[in-house]
Amino acid sequence: MKKRISRINIRYSLPVWVCLALIAVLLVIPTGYEDQLQYTEADRCRALVLETDESAVIDTGLVRSGEQLCTLELLGGKFKGQIVTGVNMLNGSLEQDKLFSAGDTAMVVGSYSGDTVTNVTMSDHYRLGWELVLALAFVALLIAFAGRTGVRAILSFVLTILALWKLLIPLYLKGCNPIWAGLAWCLLLTVLIIALDYGFDRRCAAAVAGAFLGIAVTCALGALFTDLFKIHGAVMAYSESLLYSGYQDLSLTQIFMASIFIGASGAVMDLSVDITSAVYAVAETRPDRAWREAARSGMHVGRAARGTMTTTLLLAYSGGYVALLMVFMAQGTPLYNIFNYKYVAAELLHTVVGSFGLVTVAPFTALTAAFFLVKRARITPTQASRTDTPPEQRPE
Repeated sequence: MKKRISRINIRYSLPVWVCLALIAVLLVIPTGYEDQLQYTEADRCRALVLETDESAVIDTGLVRSGEQLCTLELLGGKFKGQIVTGVNMLNGSLEQDKLFSAGDTAMVVGSYSGDTVTNVTMSDHYRLGWELVLALAFVALLIAFAGRTGVRAILSFVLTILALWKLLIPLYLKGCNPIWAGLAWCLLLTVLIIALDYGFDRRCAAAVAGAFLGIAVTCALGALFTDLFKIHGAVMAYSESLLYSGYQDLSLTQIFMASIFIGASGAVMDLSVDITSAVYAVAETRPDRAWREAARSGMHVGRAARGTMTTTLLLAYSGGYVALLMVFMAQGTPLYNIFNYKYVAAELLHTVVGSFGLVTVAPFTALTAAFFLVKRARITPTQASRTDTPPEQRPE
């Protein structure tokens, strides 16, 4: 019994150490693009806005153009403490332009020659302080309500961010096939994130198998319908900037295809864990039941969850397009025109194909969980009597 408990503890703790090791490695390895700086002989730092001058700003009532001059105190960098004048260029775009007020903290880029600051450009408001406050509040709340499980959730969150920035993005920029790189990245994270819930055991194998089969279906359908809809990857925001930055060989369309199954992978993993837990509970409390019955129980859980999961995807993808929908309605655009627009069709692909993954992950996970978790041997009376014993106290 002690040996069995020890093995269970090791299997449950090992994913934490694996994730910590990977996080440590990802923190120190370079992306390979650290030297691709846009500014040479320039200093990026924070600055406190002391005064503003809007005399050169042209205000049309809706948008502003011209330039705003700001008196700044540099709060960091090579020239910390110096008082300089910064220029905030306004291009008549509400989306990109920003105005500063006295007392604001700004991010600036200061060009210099020798020991003299020659020009200071206002980049944006400084937001890192409040972003850190928000992140720490999230961490504290998660740990307070979820305890050790919350710590594991934070590990998976940090690992996902680092894996995205240090692995997936550099692979894309280096010209690796986006679909295969995205699938490998999803498989790695699926294994580690689910293992943080279950440990490296049969439940993890069942949930990973079911989730990845759902992701594979999403991948295949995304590639097929991207081609049928004739969607070019340039529909993604800022993607054309990559082409003009010297990355003309990138396949934006394949990157768009990969974004479909990557975007749905989180919900797919969530549903696969729910179904695996249901099948495991059936297998442990009623070991005399056939694997088909356990799989059927998993399917029942999948049916209950799929409706809300699909709506979750719809809300997640459509929430950022409320203004666009308002424009369509304000202009009286017919629905058949709206659904025919390329960027609307692209969002439909994300939502509907992602929902296909959610629909298919339920039967896949129910079957894989039944295969991995339900014992197929004939149950003896002695084994059947163990059903009243808590799972953690039963001998293996």
